Amino acid sequence: MGEKKYNKVLTIILVIVVIAIFVILGFWGYDIYQKYYINSGLNEAVGEFDNRIAHIRNRVENDTVVNDVELNIDVNEIQNTASGGSSSNNRVARQTYKGYAVVGKIEIPAIKVNYPVLDRTTEPSMKVSVGVLYGVGLNKVGNTVIAGHNYRNGTFFSNNKNLKNGDLIYITDLEGTRIKYTIYNIYHTTSSDFEYASRDTAGKREVSLTTCTDDVNARLIIWAKED
Repeated sequence: MGEKKYNKVLTIILVIVVIAIFVILGFWGYDIYQKYYINSGLNEAVGEFDNRIAHIRNRVENDTVVNDVELNIDVNEIQNTASGGSSSNNRVARQTYKGYAVVGKIEIPAIKVNYPVLDRTTEPSMKVSVGVLYGVGLNKVGNTVIAGHNYRNGTFFSNNKNLKNGDLIYITDLEGTRIKYTIYNIYHTTSSDFEYASRDTAGKREVSLTTCTDDVNARLIIWAKED
């Protein structure tokens, strides 16, 4: 009788262990699929951005007009990247990703980040890429804050915690200007602290990266300045 109970307990334990393994594998498999799906779309968006910038540079270097059909440009969606300006030399086609305007690209070689930067940071937009949260605009004098989620699957700003002072960040804007920024300050703060966003940069170009900590109880803030 005792042996039957013992075998029954072992069977129950075995079933629980098997179910637990399947659940873990399910979560692991979903994370892998989600990361692949997200990165696939982001890589395509970055490729399109790079292609557009290459055409713009080619147009400037050769002083020629780019064929609108080749760039797949809707002439009604031409926007001026210079704030408030109207010079045709600064005009590029509006690129969108998942319904949001792309305003540039961010590269962080140390953690293999290469993402399009969206023009806004909202709950839906942060599910598809990183975005501008606050500031003067990419590669402009002053501070620009770029926000990204910290996901378990390692996408977006999930690996910012592995960055250190001296690591590099590259920002490319819609005019094709690629500027190198060097990280010089990394710290944690509360979700209500926003003083870092409006800090004085003494006439320099800076970027700030913000994301949640792994336990979502705080914010990881990174400051970087133009070399």
